[in-house]
Amino acid sequence: MSKLPFEKLNRTILVKKQVVSSNKFGENPDSRPVEKLLEYGIVNIDKPSGPTSHQVSAYARDILKLTKAGHSGTLDPNVTGVLPTALGKSTKIVQGLLGAGKEYICIMHVHADYSEQKIIDTCKSFLGNIMQTPPLKSAVRREERQRSIYYLDILEIDGRNVLFRVGCQAGTYIRKLCVDIGRALGTMAHMAELRRTKAGPFNEKTIVSLSQLHDAYVLWKEEGNEKQIRKCIQPVENAVRHLPKIYVTEYTVDSLCHGAALNVPGIAKLESDIGMNEMVAVMTLRGELVGLGNAKMTSEEIMANEKGLAVLIDSVFMEPGTYPKMVKKD
Repeated sequence: MSKLPFEKLNRTILVKKQVVSSNKFGENPDSRPVEKLLEYGIVNIDKPSGPTSHQVSAYARDILKLTKAGHSGTLDPNVTGVLPTALGKSTKIVQGLLGAGKEYICIMHVHADYSEQKIIDTCKSFLGNIMQTPPLKSAVRREERQRSIYYLDILEIDGRNVLFRVGCQAGTYIRKLCVDIGRALGTMAHMAELRRTKAGPFNEKTIVSLSQLHDAYVLWKEEGNEKQIRKCIQPVENAVRHLPKIYVTEYTVDSLCHGAALNVPGIAKLESDIGMNEMVAVMTLRGELVGLGNAKMTSEEIMANEKGLAVLIDSVFMEPGTYPKMVKKD
């Protein structure tokens, strides 16, 4: 099975200092009350054909009686599939998902007859870095830009219809990819049908429909049954599974919640292969998301140094006061 780049990584945990975590502070993300999941959760919605992505996230917001919800990565109205939708205060997590790799299943219709091998070979030629100009109807400026095609697997060819699975960099237009494949063949081609099957760490295994979300909410609200709504709403931590992680000591958390940068002395452990300026998820030792930031040291540099700026925090998710302030010694 083909994989997105982050799915191929095999990061290991590097222990910076031995720290024993207590259960006095914080909580296990999987044990949060439903009320808290509604403010710090994410729903992997199976977007139907018809409404816009914005409309779908608005439907989810209204179903759950919230004031805010936001999707990550726009799908055209006629496109279906994985649409991670952040709830309440979790909407800031969208920035961490926008740049994650995507996977789609597409039916491409070729406007002339070619041998199966010719189609397969032409599609293979699009692997790697390609130059792509966004289509006329797009949300970005129409300038040629480089995008990466991680894999393009032909699943079936039925005459002029080609079913394929493609893994690609965020911001790749599959509609335009089909057009470009047609040109490379020497004819025209168009995208007949498209479904997104992966958006970063989210895939079809955890998708829920809007009707399932509605039923789960009613069941919880009216009967107190939490089982279904807990299946629908995932902890916000699930949205950063694709990001490298740095775990901090208990007495470092509160300063980060107040906007401080993360320095090396506050780090207990971290994952390997963190690159300079890479987006990282800063976590508590109990696996709670504190915030997102840009690494200012590599994993090797953090392990080799006892001082210095490790991460500049961009977005904070945890409320101040969740963990105690550091007590300065006289």
